Amino acid sequence: MTATTPIDLRRPEGKGLATGTLGLWGSTVIGLASTAPVYSLVATLGFVVLAVGAQAPIAFVIAFVPMLFIAFAYRELNRAVPDCGTTFTWGTKAFGPFVGWLGGWGVAVAGMVVLANLAQIAAIYFWSLIGDGSLSENVPLVTGTGVFFIAAMTWISWRGVEIGERLQNVLLAIQYLALAIFVIAALTQFFSGTAPDATPFDWAWFNPLGFTDWSGFIEAILLALFIYWGWDTCLALNEETKDPKRIPGLAALLTTVILLVTYVAVTVAAMMYAGLGTDGTGLGNEANADDFFLAIKDGLLGPFGWVLVVAVLISAVSSTQTTILPTARGTLAMAAYKALPRRFATVHPEYKTPSFSTVVMGVVASLYYIGMTLISDNILQDSILSLGLAIAFYYGITGYACVWYFRKDLFSSARDFFYKGLLPLLGALMLTYAFVQSAIDMYDVDYGYSGSLLGIGSTFVLGIGALAVGVVLMLIWFAFPRSKPFFRGETLNRDSKVLVPDDPAEYGRSIDGGLA
Repeated sequence: MTATTPIDLRRPEGKGLATGTLGLWGSTVIGLASTAPVYSLVATLGFVVLAVGAQAPIAFVIAFVPMLFIAFAYRELNRAVPDCGTTFTWGTKAFGPFVGWLGGWGVAVAGMVVLANLAQIAAIYFWSLIGDGSLSENVPLVTGTGVFFIAAMTWISWRGVEIGERLQNVLLAIQYLALAIFVIAALTQFFSGTAPDATPFDWAWFNPLGFTDWSGFIEAILLALFIYWGWDTCLALNEETKDPKRIPGLAALLTTVILLVTYVAVTVAAMMYAGLGTDGTGLGNEANADDFFLAIKDGLLGPFGWVLVVAVLISAVSSTQTTILPTARGTLAMAAYKALPRRFATVHPEYKTPSFSTVVMGVVASLYYIGMTLISDNILQDSILSLGLAIAFYYGITGYACVWYFRKDLFSSARDFFYKGLLPLLGALMLTYAFVQSAIDMYDVDYGYSGSLLGIGSTFVLGIGALAVGVVLMLIWFAFPRSKPFFRGETLNRDSKVLVPDDPAEYGRSIDGGLA
């Protein structure tokens, strides 16, 4: 297939992507990198502690539950329909073209918004690392650097999934090395008695009945949900794995479990080292909530405090690259089934990547980042706060799609009942509640940084507005004659074959050693 060859829906060999590229290790690494574990902890841990205090560890455990249940939905749907369109493809097969299209839009919105934030964080930490602090407050400099990071990661994603996978191996290793250093240093100071507020471990931190405030509990769970988001990237690369029906789903489950262990371990170590006090380095100090690592790096690691700064920088840059991957492949799949203009289905003839979709993703994210920065940094921050709506939206669609798609098989066995029905349904219901509760909270003008827009909470306007834009774009595309085969259910329906190779025996050895 060349870069200009139209997609032929009768061809069984796939969309032209580089099949057999990733094994289990590579898929898991990309899934972990997409969540930006170090940055996610930096951005979330302090606020979770402010919301629920000593119950922070159990909050991360509870938030893991719906993620695990939705991971089961992804696994089961991927086994039956291993398509890089993921939520778009599965939602269309289960509920029809309109729901599927909006599910694909939800993936795109989440990617675009988080890319802007990741680029800004990477730029701020880059100049904090090499400057005296004033450079990181220079808005034009930070914005230009952030756009550069987006451009660089877009090029890597365009250049091929192999180079991206190799890069992520290195970047993820640095992140986990930094987290290991953090945990070891924190526990060492706790046991030596030199921690600023040594707090003995208490099993009550894991008591799910220990929450005293319902609103604080909900806030903590919603925050914790955000830091798990991103593991589904390995499913979007299913067509590029050695065994697309098995490896991506297993990688997703491994990713979520590894993240759970990581987040709980770091949270416990941080609480034992710094305590929950509201002064100094305490986790209850509101001044430290938005960047706990920065507040304790010098006391914890002394002259090596820069290690944590580098870790956050690496985490943001790493996730910038992996966030581009699922969105580009999602729009590729949409175009392949005529849900978007044909140009989005362009695949590079040599690198076997969705070249046009990847470039568009980078350009749109850069323009969005620049536009939000020019309007107001507060608006940009509010758009990040609204991200949970898009995440809950498309994860929820995936859960419901799993139940409905397999509805005739649910009582074939106990396994099918639980993994294809009950658990995905529970996960979807939890995320639906998270969506509704988040929207209600965001409607308040005191929620977020910008106050009100149109007389209601700015975060609500940005979050719901972003999803509403998808409805408008879908209706615009619906008006074009070329879209009719998709919206009539001709190019993609429950019975249509997906554009992906089915036989893993045809694939070559993966670049990570063929781990499967």
